[in-house]
Amino acid sequence: MSALRNIQTYVFQSRKVLSRFTGKPTSAVAAELLMTRPGGYAFSSTYAKFDYDCYGGLVAEGRNAIRQGDPQRAVPLLDRALGLWRGPAFVDVVTGCTLEAQRRQWEESKLGVIETLSSAKIETGQHYEAAADLTAASSSPLHEGLHYQYMRALSMAGDRAHALDVFSKLRLNMVSELGIEPSDLMQELQYSILNS
Repeated sequence: MSALRNIQTYVFQSRKVLSRFTGKPTSAVAAELLMTRPGGYAFSSTYAKFDYDCYGGLVAEGRNAIRQGDPQRAVPLLDRALGLWRGPAFVDVVTGCTLEAQRRQWEESKLGVIETLSSAKIETGQHYEAAADLTAASSSPLHEGLHYQYMRALSMAGDRAHALDVFSKLRLNMVSELGIEPSDLMQELQYSILNS
């Protein structure tokens, strides 16, 4: 019986917090947002705004702008999407198999958005900004897409030596960890930087 009372207390306290955030009276929160149902409680997202929904919408809109050939419009959208991140996904949550898979999906999504944003910044002449964004490439030592964009940004910013160093480190990591060479695309970029 005490477990049930604890849950009821937590729900009551949660409704008070939600009331403060939404500006609605507690009774309205109980009727419309965190409702009592047979066998438990239900949360309605009608009045809630979730970061992952905002993130997904901004990413979709940014990628759509790129598909339409408008990287200038895509840059602020993708920047805003990444601005919603406040550290690693589920950093303060104990994960099981399902939640760990979701965590990895979000983390991979973030890396993909960094790659897309960097490419858009390079297309709009923001080479230095793209290079700064891509310092995260070092935390993903096997992510070819991030390293590719990092090499492009550095090369276009006039730092060919650093761009070639990025390739060397990626190659070393790939050969030692996976036993494979970087892709043809990466090798072609290295060759073009060497010969520019």
